[in-house]
Amino acid sequence: MTTTAGTETVGAIGDTRLGELRERATRIREHVADMCAGPEGGHLGGAYSAADIMTALYFDVMNLDPDRPDAPERDRFVLSKGHAAVGLYATLAERGYLPVDELATYARPGSRLMGHPVRAVPGVEAATGSLGHGLALGCGFALGARLDGHDSRTFVLMGDGELQEGSVWEAAIGAASLGLDRLVAVVDRNSLQLTGDTDSIAAMEPLADRWRGFGWAVQEADGHDLATLVRALGTTPWEPGRPSVLIARTVKGRGLPFLEGRTACHYVTFSERNHAKARAVLGRSRKEETR
Repeated sequence: MTTTAGTETVGAIGDTRLGELRERATRIREHVADMCAGPEGGHLGGAYSAADIMTALYFDVMNLDPDRPDAPERDRFVLSKGHAAVGLYATLAERGYLPVDELATYARPGSRLMGHPVRAVPGVEAATGSLGHGLALGCGFALGARLDGHDSRTFVLMGDGELQEGSVWEAAIGAASLGLDRLVAVVDRNSLQLTGDTDSIAAMEPLADRWRGFGWAVQEADGHDLATLVRALGTTPWEPGRPSVLIARTVKGRGLPFLEGRTACHYVTFSERNHAKARAVLGRSRKEETR
């Protein structure tokens, strides 16, 4: 059955904790803005639409230890939309997997922080970026954990444009057939891809029904409501024997009103002026979150 995650602003995590998570998400967006001000720029739009999702996962939901990044009992995260690597690097740095100062080396010669994530970076489970492969990797991680007797979960974050890849649906069939109920997919449903609106390129709706037809337990949520994200993702698996998918309704470029919902934010190389503008906007958000 398809269900919708609750919409109340404050749930089990409470006001103080919610404020902390919101501040953390803003810090992640600040780091991404700084990386996108470098000479190579970066995929800002998809990193911003997913920032709240990654905040909920890394700072509340997932069982992990930055001091033991390869602990066999850890939960695993696969960034299938690997082009949003700047968002993952920012999240890993905030969580303590690498020094925040290292983010300044992004895309520079000799840096391990490449345009797409690689295993050389602590906390990165697999090199990704060839779209459509992440869910299959997640199936492998989830099945491996089950065979090893671990109760860990595997989370896979995908873009909605990525769902145009047939390999996604092959993996979806396999996951349901294997009963991988410790596998959780999250669709960053920001409705935009490089060349325009996703539904004008390839119709996706009714997306929830499609996942349900492939044997998955489905919920939908506001992908920027941290309390709802924590509650929904933290209670997986939703149905015994079925993998779970959360369709997170998001806004590309969320956090910078002058870029939100525009294809222009897909890949950004900030000028000095626009970097300062972005930092000022995010700085005001941080002040409001800490009041």
